[in-house]
Amino acid sequence: MTRGRDGGAGAPPTKHRALLAAIVTLIVAISAAIYAGASADGGSRDGTPLAGGRLPRGDVAPASTGAWVGAWATAPAAAEPGTGTTGMAGRSVRNVVHTSVGGTSARITLSNLYGQAPLTVTHASIALAAGHDTAAALADTMRRLTFRGSPRVIIPAGGQVMSDAARIVVPYGADVLVTTYSPVPSGPVTHHPQARQTSYLADGDRTADVAAAAYTTRTPYWRYLTALDVLSHEAEGTVVAFGDSITDGFGSQTGANHRWTDVLAERLHDAAGDGRDAPRYGVVNEGISGNRILTGRTGRPADNPSALNRFERDVLQRTNVRAVVIVLGVNDILHSPELADRDAVLTGLRTLVDRAHGRGMKVVGATIMPFGGYHAYTKARETMRQEINEEIRSGRLFDAVVDFDQALRDPYDPRRLRSDYDSGDHLHPSDKGYARMGEVIDLDTLKGTAPVAA
Repeated sequence: MTRGRDGGAGAPPTKHRALLAAIVTLIVAISAAIYAGASADGGSRDGTPLAGGRLPRGDVAPASTGAWVGAWATAPAAAEPGTGTTGMAGRSVRNVVHTSVGGTSARITLSNLYGQAPLTVTHASIALAAGHDTAAALADTMRRLTFRGSPRVIIPAGGQVMSDAARIVVPYGADVLVTTYSPVPSGPVTHHPQARQTSYLADGDRTADVAAAAYTTRTPYWRYLTALDVLSHEAEGTVVAFGDSITDGFGSQTGANHRWTDVLAERLHDAAGDGRDAPRYGVVNEGISGNRILTGRTGRPADNPSALNRFERDVLQRTNVRAVVIVLGVNDILHSPELADRDAVLTGLRTLVDRAHGRGMKVVGATIMPFGGYHAYTKARETMRQEINEEIRSGRLFDAVVDFDQALRDPYDPRRLRSDYDSGDHLHPSDKGYARMGEVIDLDTLKGTAPVAA
């Protein structure tokens, strides 16, 4: 793993770099306007809290009670197809999420980013799952969630809301059930399609149900829920994994928690338990399959927004973030030939680093892994990958580097993934490959804060 970041040779010519930086700044400014959403901070006429505006970034409790950290998160990725009229009206949505750190209280964030009408939630709950691959809850852990003291909340189109804290002991590595019920249509459902986790749906208000009998529909999506924070004595901060399908865990075993981020969370937990001098962080996964640095899809807001567009929401606004690991670039190379030149990609990455440094966050960057044998592979794209990796390894871009390329490539054909690390499509790792990724990150590189600007 390489450390260090400075300027110097290898950067694009001054005039070209200035132009690219101006373009990137314009993209960021436009995206900020698109994603601002509703800013109402009061209540509705019937007294129901009306959600809107930004959420607190680093809400830290006094040392005697622990610190609020991210235990799980996901990026709202798109409007769910087929939900444009009714949304999830009249159904209970029971999301199943896996925690990266434990705590003694919990709070959630719900998003209506892709909704075109207010989302009314009349009942929400949190509980520990009674076992693996089940919608059943442990009876003594079921808690009703409130929002500014009310069980009911209205989330404007484009908005999000954080719940009040609920007293519930959440262990590390637990499956947590977060259930919401909305009785009225809200338009398109905000969801994350590549959950790699089975969640559940039931007809009617079944948010308080401990038994699983009513939850007859299994689903591969996470809906509305975008974060679970805990008040923790185990951790003092959060590390965000910011990436594409490789961070999303595409191709890993569903329900097994075999993403590289799960392996990193386990290593951090074990290191803390052994008393080692390692960072005490929760790990949250902000990967979106197909994500690019420079371009997103169409729409307002865009489905699968670019990394530049979503960085504020998915990294800077997460709870108590100390470090971010950026694993991006392969989709810019593979799917955006009109924009995927070396200088534009590197300028985009520099912009993300500078924005993270502006909040005091440490930034670890990853090299782009090989994709030889993938259907979109060409010699020109391989050359671009090598050029971008050369700059990443130079130490001029990130505070530290994790060399996923070196760790997973075939030593006899470095253009390809090693066969046992390959899921079979020659782009995404196998479960063994994801495990290798989580193992090669030097935990020490996550320590500390952003370097002081010269």
